[in-house]
Amino acid sequence: MQCMKKLSLVVAVISLGYAQAHAGAITVYTALEEDEIAAYLKAANAAMPDIKVNVLRLSTGDLGARLIAEASNPQQDIIWGFAVSNMLDPRLLNLLEPYAAKGMDALPARYKGADKKWFAATGYVAAFCVNTDRLKSKNLPMPTSWEDLAKPAYKGEIVIPSPAASGTGYLQIVALLQGLGQEKGWALLKDLDKNVAQYTPSGSRPCKMARAGEYAIGVSFAFPAMQSIEEGYPIKMVIPSKWVGYELEASGLMKTAKNPADAKRFLDWTLSEQAGGLYSKYKELVTIPGAAPDKAAEAAGLPKDLGAVLYPVDFQKSAAERDATIKTWQDTIKR
Repeated sequence: MQCMKKLSLVVAVISLGYAQAHAGAITVYTALEEDEIAAYLKAANAAMPDIKVNVLRLSTGDLGARLIAEASNPQQDIIWGFAVSNMLDPRLLNLLEPYAAKGMDALPARYKGADKKWFAATGYVAAFCVNTDRLKSKNLPMPTSWEDLAKPAYKGEIVIPSPAASGTGYLQIVALLQGLGQEKGWALLKDLDKNVAQYTPSGSRPCKMARAGEYAIGVSFAFPAMQSIEEGYPIKMVIPSKWVGYELEASGLMKTAKNPADAKRFLDWTLSEQAGGLYSKYKELVTIPGAAPDKAAEAAGLPKDLGAVLYPVDFQKSAAERDATIKTWQDTIKR
């Protein structure tokens, strides 16, 4: 991880009280991937060299647990790029201060909170990473839907992220449960489980395992599939024919921010034209109007009108039912 003179990335536990002692410093908690964080911070450093940004990066599940554990004494100024299904948990939403970041007005209503406590500049979309070489060697057909993955032919050839640990894993089952209803949704998930070799704590890990040839199908999200194709791996990206789940990566200002002025400047920057130009290199879903898609997306076959194929997830319901859904998954799948 690269260290920069005035803008540093700290993927570790941040010392308590550090931000308070450093003028011009802000502390940011995020679930964004490490490689994109480094790229964004490099650009932010050039735009705001007087601000020192300390970042704690954790997986979605771990970050949610930490935020709740620290709720009585928050250590961060900003939550950045965190699954909106987690952000809408009242225990977390109540920690946020309404702030209309510059550029927020231009976002479609579904990508921001009516209370101005959060906005989402980016998001990620469920996708299958299919290793075409392994599929051919096993004489298996190309899957096109969630129902296909439940067919006995794919037994032992599928890897999926755990919804208990991964935001990607959770968004996948939310779309199925909301789209099919509880009874049919859980029935499909139980049938699918019969074919799953393992559940991973990371949303990108299944795609990486598939591209390495360990399994035929990694149920993941679109970006690692696009990246794998661009890097020459024998991967085909499949967007499911129905119930395409997606998640928004929400950001917001803490009520307890110790440096609110610079925290607001950073949030403004995340909606800037400069930031929007970077997002498409790492994200399949960019909500900032006018942001151009990356060439890798087109080459991988990502739909140009991505919004038209996404299942209209009810994020308020997703947030309200998260704990109960994960418990049911753990009790039902027992892994």
